Amino acid sequence: MYGWAFTLAAVALVAAILGFGGIAGTLANIAIVVFVLALIGSIVLFALGWKAARGVADKL
Repeated sequence: MYGWAFTLAAVALVAAILGFGGIAGTLANIAIVVFVLALIGSIVLFALGWKAARGVADKL
């Protein structure tokens, strides 16, 4: 998902340079939303993985 966010941000930058302000703004907003969702997902999966690893380590 991070790749999608960076790709959308790059396309928004190119669109802004070419003068397509409305499209650039929309793509930038979508890129921010995708980036935040990916960040939240990464934090949740990190926490779950840490908890699972501690559970396995406690049983050893």
